[in-house]
Amino acid sequence: MKFKLDENLGQRGQEILRAAGHDVSTVAEQGMQQGIDADLIEHCRAEGRCLVTLDLDFSNPLVFLPSRYAGIAVLRLPPRPSRSDLHRLVETLAGALEREQIEGKLWIVEPARIRVYQEQPTD
Repeated sequence: MKFKLDENLGQRGQEILRAAGHDVSTVAEQGMQQGIDADLIEHCRAEGRCLVTLDLDFSNPLVFLPSRYAGIAVLRLPPRPSRSDLHRLVETLAGALEREQIEGKLWIVEPARIRVYQEQPTD
């Protein structure tokens, strides 16, 4: 799977996903820091990459319709998080990807669970 890590994720997040066999690009590598959310997600769509971010703006499926993208994973840190909390969330994401597809879905990755939003087909 192809991922783009938002600017708020570090080297260790890249390492975890790459170790799981994924193709990982970052916002920083492409000089897209502090860009507009709509531009970032469109870049991801054009590249066929799932966005992994801490930015809660991407957790609104009415603004960023998941079916348009290769997936959106929003990592939800606990209050007063540590660096290891972030790493555990990325590990949780990587583990879930072994069992499920994220394409066209919004995953909210939390310490004890993943909430999945997927549009219901219309008749």
